[in-house]
Amino acid sequence: MDRLVTFRSFIARSPDDPFPRYGLAMEHKTRGELNEARAAFDELITKFPNYVASYLHAAAVCASLGDREASIDLLQRGIAAAVNDPHARKELEAALASA
Repeated sequence: MDRLVTFRSFIARSPDDPFPRYGLAMEHKTRGELNEARAAFDELITKFPNYVASYLHAAAVCASLGDREASIDLLQRGIAAAVNDPHARKELEAALASA
């Protein structure tokens, strides 16, 4: 079965769980479907702003699409969201420093 279909069915069954949305966004990113990945990450971050894992990958997608401003904004927002996750915060800060 197609992974995109699988993730969408998981989202439909568990709309309050951020993980299937993250999986959908990552699958689009892996396939090189960057516009779709960006849309999926945007939806994920809008619905689950404290799901810290999404920010680094969303920023990378925006950077790949040539939207440096959005990438930097996502990294900054991710740093703010990672208050209780020092490892993620450090990764986000490193990405911001090289953005």
